[in-house]
Amino acid sequence: MHINPRTIQIFVMMTGLLIGLVSQAVAQEQELELEPESLKPGDVFSDCDNCPEMVVVPAGIFIMGFGGKTKREGPAHRVIVPKPFAIGRFEVTFDQWEACRIAGGCEHDPDDHEWGRGTRPVINVSYDKVENYVAWISETTGQRYYIPSEAEWEYAHRGGTTTAFPWGDEAGINLANCKDCKSKWSAHSTAPVGSFDPNPFGIYDTVANAFEWVADCWNPSHEGAPKTAVARTDGDCKKRVMRGGSFYYYKKVARSSYRAKNPANVWSYWLGFRVARVVQ
Repeated sequence: MHINPRTIQIFVMMTGLLIGLVSQAVAQEQELELEPESLKPGDVFSDCDNCPEMVVVPAGIFIMGFGGKTKREGPAHRVIVPKPFAIGRFEVTFDQWEACRIAGGCEHDPDDHEWGRGTRPVINVSYDKVENYVAWISETTGQRYYIPSEAEWEYAHRGGTTTAFPWGDEAGINLANCKDCKSKWSAHSTAPVGSFDPNPFGIYDTVANAFEWVADCWNPSHEGAPKTAVARTDGDCKKRVMRGGSFYYYKKVARSSYRAKNPANVWSYWLGFRVARVVQ
């Protein structure tokens, strides 16, 4: 049987094209399989071995502040959290800070007051030192980490609740580490992170243990506050807002809406931080 050479040539060309298309499709499928799944609310993850464990909190709307007699906590106002974001499940620890220091991202070696390092929240870090940590972890992971805004912090702290504390309007006994919370650390020292139950968003230690820096410049009230959960850049930016209370302060300071300030260049044994991260 005679086969036209031209037919053979066409057959070979078509076969080669088909093989090429199949190979391309397989490569694209493998590439898609390597891409991480989009993070969704409730997901818990860590971007590296020494990175903080993060949890994704949902978008939402909440009432920020308190409408009572305390001027600095009011007026209570509606805030929109337009999209999910991730926040540390725990306060950043001494171990995690040390990883930054060893890598050269953080020069400051904070004092632990002989309470222990490891998984206790890192303390004695000023706002500018915290910015160094955030810059280092962002560069190390290729992700956008940042100091949470005051609104993001309160939204995450409340975990969908509207009470003074995530579990109710009373501080209770041994539910957190504040001066009069009657835990074994109260009025004496910080506790290892995660020593108490998490809030409804799965976040630990938002009530007391260590005060936490947030990104906002200090304003004496919520008058003129943004309608979305962005940090305030007006006001006194030499002072930054702190949230959450600490082992050294009474329970009223650890309420969901309580606000305090500290000079940005000053650190203390009752002050630490947690980080937030953009999610896709």
